[in-house]
Amino acid sequence: MEEQNRSGTAGKAIRCKAAVCRNPGEPLVIEEIMVDPPKAWEIRIKILCTSLCHSDVTFWKISTGPFSLFPRIFGHEAVGVVESVGEHVEEFQEGDMVVPVFHPNCRECRDCKSQKGNGCSIFGDKLVAEMPRDGTSRFKGMNGETLHHFLSVSSFSEYTVVDVVHVVKISSEFPAEKACLLSCGISTGIGAAWKVADIEEGSTIAIFGLGAVGLAVAEGAKLRGASKIIGVDLNQEKFEIGKKFGVSDFINPTTCGEKKVSEVIKEITDGGVDYSFECIGLASLMEDAFNSSRVNWGKTVILGVEMHRTPLAIDTYFLLSGRTVTGCFFGGLKAKSDIPILAQKYLHKEINLDGFITHEVNFQDINKAFDLLLEGKCLRCIIWMD
Repeated sequence: MEEQNRSGTAGKAIRCKAAVCRNPGEPLVIEEIMVDPPKAWEIRIKILCTSLCHSDVTFWKISTGPFSLFPRIFGHEAVGVVESVGEHVEEFQEGDMVVPVFHPNCRECRDCKSQKGNGCSIFGDKLVAEMPRDGTSRFKGMNGETLHHFLSVSSFSEYTVVDVVHVVKISSEFPAEKACLLSCGISTGIGAAWKVADIEEGSTIAIFGLGAVGLAVAEGAKLRGASKIIGVDLNQEKFEIGKKFGVSDFINPTTCGEKKVSEVIKEITDGGVDYSFECIGLASLMEDAFNSSRVNWGKTVILGVEMHRTPLAIDTYFLLSGRTVTGCFFGGLKAKSDIPILAQKYLHKEINLDGFITHEVNFQDINKAFDLLLEGKCLRCIIWMD
């Protein structure tokens, strides 16, 4: 306990700054808040830097329904240092550099122990608004009001409290801004290419949506030796950006005339791609991705979250002929074992993380990160706390 109390703040509430969203779609406001000490199986983290993901923006816009909870502290891609730990925490100690992750990995349940997927049957069945074990918040405004958590991370705060099933330890020598990228989007894309699709050398690939996740899929496909990587996006500028990550061909749906995107893809791949990835979250694009895959063995991987829950309409005959469609959270990765592997591959110069960082701002300018992402000018904007 003496080792855990060096900061002098262990077991006490901490007053710090956070970027609070009080109403959907409104700019975040930097406010003083109180962060409670961690309870059992929780750790409190001092955030070094965080970044903005499209999922933050998606939930930021939602004005009705069960996912619309305000005031709220968004943010789920980050890296930080453990400030203090709660009871029963043995995996982490004060001073550890850690990456919080929205997707749980308890390593004890049947699903976590299985190699068939990356779900967690204890903590992964639903999106919780507060802490996963007791359903309460660790954040309060200075007037005592409850501030809601987001995706079990809430990194738009100088300090946050996270359950141990949502945290991965990483070497303190690893660059903080690169570690931040491994927290969600980039890991999701690379994992989908390597673990879910398991792309082979010489494969043909189509990627619908060339945001950070889609480009991470391209990076993963390139490193697996894909022979053709087709990017599909409405933003023409994404082709030049995509080339840095291995995109060899580009299709802008607005320039296809009367042809469907799937028809164009079939023409340039002699019948369809081996692997197709949907990285936006629209049922119509999921159908396009499926129809772009090769008849006898094409595999479609869904990464985008369809917030409208629109059913996917596909011709079941094509399933009989051998095509498959599957989905994945966090690229099929098990955070506690796979993030350290990706970190090592970066240190060995096997994967490109640097190219994803297009902008950096300080915490006071966090709303600029939203502007850049909404304008389509940004892959990842690193938001520095200090």
